[in-house]
Amino acid sequence: MNSATASVDPAPINLLDFDRKGLQAFFAGIGEKPFRATQILKWIHQEGVVDFDQMTNLSKSLRSYLTQHCTIKTPTIVEEQLASDGTCKWAVQMHCGNRVETVFIPEQRRATLCVSSQVGCALACSFCSTARQGFNRNLSTGEIIGQLFLAQQRLGPEHRISNVVMMGMGEPLLNFDNVVAAMNLMMDDFAYGLSKRRVTISTSGIVPAMQRLSEVCDVSMAVSLHAASDELRNQLVPINTKYPLKQLMAACRDYARLGPRKHITFEYVMLDGINDTLADAATLIKLLKNVPSKVNLIPFNPFPQSNYRCSDAATILRFRDSLHNAGIVTTIRKTRGDDIDAACGQLVGQVQDKSRRHIKLQAMQASSHAG
Repeated sequence: MNSATASVDPAPINLLDFDRKGLQAFFAGIGEKPFRATQILKWIHQEGVVDFDQMTNLSKSLRSYLTQHCTIKTPTIVEEQLASDGTCKWAVQMHCGNRVETVFIPEQRRATLCVSSQVGCALACSFCSTARQGFNRNLSTGEIIGQLFLAQQRLGPEHRISNVVMMGMGEPLLNFDNVVAAMNLMMDDFAYGLSKRRVTISTSGIVPAMQRLSEVCDVSMAVSLHAASDELRNQLVPINTKYPLKQLMAACRDYARLGPRKHITFEYVMLDGINDTLADAATLIKLLKNVPSKVNLIPFNPFPQSNYRCSDAATILRFRDSLHNAGIVTTIRKTRGDDIDAACGQLVGQVQDKSRRHIKLQAMQASSHAG
């Protein structure tokens, strides 16, 4: 047979890429009943079974079909680091060779997993080490939920993950469909069964996607704010030049009306001499006046060539008290895992910058200033 016309077997379908709705559509497409989706979900996500032959409540013919045409392909943990405070960071490798980082944070009353949604990040927030690594690609649904699958398998049934935060590498709302499908699995009673109050998506402010999310998926929302004026936020979080604070706050108000907690958590990194004065606090209070809010102050976690310093403890406390006195619930995030570079803003995942994004960003900023 001529090699140019030889048929090529299609790649096996990774069932880890489907939430329940997707699995139901898949099984309907091969002439099976929708309840097969529930059976597969339970085998994979609750029992940890990835061998179709072990799925004993499936017919022999269906098991044979799945073995021939499908797979359950998970990423692989290639490195594990344990911090002095019990925080654990895993380097998770995809089948193409890309790596991301996933962080497990044990606490007295909950166990939180911080999950990545992209290989690298394209948003170039100036205080984040992930941004320095550039952007490579979006993760698939299977690669996102695979981080939770791997973590739960590694920890065992005696250490159940109670909370998931989409706060790892990447901007989740720029990988919308895959992230939503993964969060659906996190909350599915036949998969991980997490409460919608215990799944949080963090965004730097992709306003159209925030509006779309409110229509399709009911999870808690955290917004990486970090500045209360457009002038400063443009420097710290450059996506603000596209979706400025007026648009962002309107989207937050709309989401809070529909969200499970009826408020938005605003993340605010404390940078010495940049955004940490009482005047900055007053501007923030004014900005959040009509938005149901909780503010999470994050001590800056340094990384090489960051050119920022963390505000001192007294300054952070003054800032917190100012917000408290204005009636805004405010907490100071306890730094976890900083001795293994697992703290907020420190994840890198050994990603190469292939996009020349920094040069493009500088050109964009120069153009906006000239205009």
